[in-house]
Amino acid sequence: MSTVSILEVKTQNDLKQFVKFPMDLYKNNPYYVPSFIKDEFKIWSAEENPALTYSESKQYLAFKDQKVVGRIAVIINHKEEKELGIKKVRFGWIDFIDDKEVSKALIQKAIDYAKEHTIDMIEGPMGFTNLDKAGMLTMGFDKLATMIGIYNHEYYPKHLEALGMIKEKEWVEYEMNFPKVLPEKVEKFSGLIAQKYKLKVLNFKSKEEILPFVEPMFKLLDETYKHLSTYTPISDEQIKTYREKYFPFIDKNYVICVVDENNQLVSFAITMPSYSKALQKSKGKLFPFGWWHFLQAGKKNDRANFYLIGIHPEYQRRGVTAIIFKEIFVRFTSMGIDFAETNPELEENKSVQLLWQDYNPVNHKRRRTYSLRIND
Repeated sequence: MSTVSILEVKTQNDLKQFVKFPMDLYKNNPYYVPSFIKDEFKIWSAEENPALTYSESKQYLAFKDQKVVGRIAVIINHKEEKELGIKKVRFGWIDFIDDKEVSKALIQKAIDYAKEHTIDMIEGPMGFTNLDKAGMLTMGFDKLATMIGIYNHEYYPKHLEALGMIKEKEWVEYEMNFPKVLPEKVEKFSGLIAQKYKLKVLNFKSKEEILPFVEPMFKLLDETYKHLSTYTPISDEQIKTYREKYFPFIDKNYVICVVDENNQLVSFAITMPSYSKALQKSKGKLFPFGWWHFLQAGKKNDRANFYLIGIHPEYQRRGVTAIIFKEIFVRFTSMGIDFAETNPELEENKSVQLLWQDYNPVNHKRRRTYSLRIND
């Protein structure tokens, strides 16, 4: 019987195998959506990824019969430890064939890494920060993945549970058939709330007009989610990185910003046309022809994804979401959007989930991180 060997990623060729392994594993899978290959390489570059300034990480490949059969990355986020007092090894970028010896060897590598650093807990899949992809899919294996969601085979969670790993955090995702008629409650309150608090929606004439609001959006995210147990503030370097990564895909018509009478941002929502099929067709590359698929997806699409939404604490529970959703309704209707899908939301974050209550949301995906306490 052939054995499983685990080797650390050290060369550029190793990293290439690490990045491209899931594309081979999910070849011809109709639900898997690849990441941008170029962006995946940047993640492991200290010059490109600001999280590496306060984190340490290693990547590993699993081999069997001289063939790559799995991968895993291990991460220690020292900022998380310093600011939240949470000491753990994060593991992510975990993929493997349906072979329990392979998954066991990969998780053992994470355990060994934790022991080397006198840490007694591992958790994953997750990235370096709150804005990285996280959570292993446990429901919705027959649903098309999104640009910012992890897709995995149905056997993944079974393997981890067989190793004694338990649920640590749970995320839910919702799909909505976008209404043809705006709910009466939203129509009624949007105008009243705007008038009462002297709020207005900004109408951007170009993408460039959005740029001055990018940093305030991320600062508002901090204010919106800082009460969650796992949230760490976003650094200025991270803001720059995410702006450069995602801004090229932003369409001004999909960005809603609500400001007060002093032009201060109080709420925003970033949505995008679904680029899932475009990513599939481009196989994770914008060039030479991938850009065409993205251009077409932006012009003609019946599906949109919610990516980020932020509401200043002073305006939460004051009906400001009615303004946002009225504006989304007007824009989506004009663009022919029939379906909308939320990003993963922590199960405990009920306030965000209430945002969709008037749109008959269907919980179509669930995902979770798994943890393991290490006993010497």
